[in-house]
Amino acid sequence: MGIVVHHLNNSRSQRVLWLLEELGVPYEIRHYTRDAVTNLAPPELKAVHPLGKSPLLEIDGRVIEESGAIVQVLCERYGKGAWLPAPGSDDALRHLELMHFAEGSAMTPILLNLYVGRLGEGGAPLKSRIDEQLAAHFGYLEAILRPSGHFVGDDWTGADVMLSFPAEIAVMQGGAEAWPKLAAFVESVHARPAWQRARAKGGAYFGS
Repeated sequence: MGIVVHHLNNSRSQRVLWLLEELGVPYEIRHYTRDAVTNLAPPELKAVHPLGKSPLLEIDGRVIEESGAIVQVLCERYGKGAWLPAPGSDDALRHLELMHFAEGSAMTPILLNLYVGRLGEGGAPLKSRIDEQLAAHFGYLEAILRPSGHFVGDDWTGADVMLSFPAEIAVMQGGAEAWPKLAAFVESVHARPAWQRARAKGGAYFGS
């Protein structure tokens, strides 16, 4: 059966396509399109997983959920010793922290900003706090980027894949001047041939 990515346009599943292209692993994409009015995923995704969210990855019929788990499994199975730090090393622990940070800490203010922004004036009391948290989290990512342009060690890892999305959001929200290292990181991601192939296959994506 092989690998199937259940891919939603304009979503975090784009980075899963990027990683698969980097790893050179054959895969199939099943495309899903957001509702033009609500921007929500279509109900067809619920036939794959009850929450109807993307990305979802099938490997030989086994559905894997959660971006961090998907990236970890792909790196372990197909990375051929690359894309993950040496087991038991301090870099491996740091990598684990940042894999969880990407979807835990970093995405919380990003999603709050998205949802509260739809409330208009009703969301105004929360705006200053959300803005402060966005700046704090993007500033943290800016501070921990290494001189090599990577988040862990000096080569590409799963943490770079996971953190590419919040970094893109920082730049999209006009933060290139405030966080120049994040802007350079996003530019380096988008310059990679594997990312460009994934972008061409994935369809509409707001990070480019």
